[in-house]
Amino acid sequence: MGGRNGRSGAKGGGSAGRGPAKRAAAAKPANGAANPGAGAAPLHRMTIASDFAAGRDVQTAILDDIERAGFSEEASFAIRLTLEEALINAIKHGNKLDPAKQVHVEYRVDPRTAEITIEDEGPGFDRAAIPDPTAQENLCRLHGRGILLMESYMSQVEWSRHGRRVRMVKHNQ
Repeated sequence: MGGRNGRSGAKGGGSAGRGPAKRAAAAKPANGAANPGAGAAPLHRMTIASDFAAGRDVQTAILDDIERAGFSEEASFAIRLTLEEALINAIKHGNKLDPAKQVHVEYRVDPRTAEITIEDEGPGFDRAAIPDPTAQENLCRLHGRGILLMESYMSQVEWSRHGRRVRMVKHNQ
């Protein structure tokens, strides 16, 4: 999950030197077509560069929709924390900041549920091989805590495609 040609922002948008406001606009969903099902929230898809600024733009777009949907303060915090962690993992650990790789994001938000899927283009990882950061021997290690936070704060977290894709669901309560 990263960008081609080193660009930040959404696929086909952004160039070096763009300011934050323009970069944020570039990260808006490329297509927000509604699912054909009656009453279904629109599915938004974005492809961004392996760039932290582009990740922040995606986070802003999703959190704006979370706010508009009326999510509770607690649920909004959980989504903000896990979304940031998942995007950083995809950009830094999955794509290793490679500008030739992209991050693919899909999300759907309605007043009851937020569903976010993030996929990188890296080699993946084995979730079961990540040591438990709460085990005594791992308390001083810096790795694995983000995954623990994601799995603790979200209602549902699923790993697929050899660890390159994470699907996170949060119910508004």
